[in-house]
Amino acid sequence: MTLLRDPGAAAPQRRRVLVTRAIDPAVIEVLRAHVELSLNSDDADWSQLELIERLQGHWGALVTVGERIDAALLDACPELRAVCSLGVGVNNIDIAACTARGVVVTNAPDVLTETTADLGFALMMAAARRVGESERFLRQGAWTRWSCDFFTGMEVHGATLGILGMGRIGQAVARRGALGFGMPVIYHNRNPLPAEMAEPLGARWVSFDALMQEADHLVIVLPYSANVHHIVDARALGLMKPSATLTNVGRGGLVDELALADALGAGRLAAAALDVFEHEPAVPQALLDRPNAVLTPHIGSATRTTRRAMARLAADNLIALAGGSDPLTAVNPQVLG
Repeated sequence: MTLLRDPGAAAPQRRRVLVTRAIDPAVIEVLRAHVELSLNSDDADWSQLELIERLQGHWGALVTVGERIDAALLDACPELRAVCSLGVGVNNIDIAACTARGVVVTNAPDVLTETTADLGFALMMAAARRVGESERFLRQGAWTRWSCDFFTGMEVHGATLGILGMGRIGQAVARRGALGFGMPVIYHNRNPLPAEMAEPLGARWVSFDALMQEADHLVIVLPYSANVHHIVDARALGLMKPSATLTNVGRGGLVDELALADALGAGRLAAAALDVFEHEPAVPQALLDRPNAVLTPHIGSATRTTRRAMARLAADNLIALAGGSDPLTAVNPQVLG
């Protein structure tokens, strides 16, 4: 027997969703088929008060890593029930506050792993081989002769690759180093990887201090939390080899940027490469002044294919939740009950 909806009954109300930044138009059309959309078509940078104002009356939000979802915002937007981020990191979202208020949070793991690892390895190589310095030198018209010590840098192949944070992206960086460049891999994590994951990479767990001391090239891909704020501080930097490089594609707050600039300027560290900064988009002048610092504006996942996939996963999570199903990548699944 087929059950038909009572023709006199009201149609189910479509959920209202705010998309906080301009995203791929094809993903917008997918969302539009399932929810009622409010868009930031101008891709404006909203203040926190503007974000709160625009979230009024909305059930869900598709956000980026640039919007802060905190307790004050949640209290001011009581209808909000779903916050779906197109980023993997959620340090801009107060997960505990969302959970306490029954707001589901999702993120976008996996889809940006390989792309971010590509950039992390590229930045490490750029720092080691002084790509930024030498390109600026050439563009300034300063190249008039060659010499044996002309922009000599550090070896990458065969050098020891140190990884702080051996999650998905850390393991992808390790694969590139171990299998592509013959690099011995050491890493520090809260817990060592299972043998079946570490052994194909020849990856060896070491203490944090040993990581700092032994790495020729340190790549930071640790997730940010208050517990690891400035984990790479002046003391940690002082343990590193003067010939070593540091690359950060994790989060800016993991590194004391002024201490790093001081180490670079004093010759206690050969070079650094940073794609993330503590107070983005502001970058300390001390780092801007260091010729041995390679600096990029948070482009770790910035390929067209990956950014589209990130947005699509966030959209799929919203669509699932709007339809009463579990999302694909819940950060606080305990809310789903």
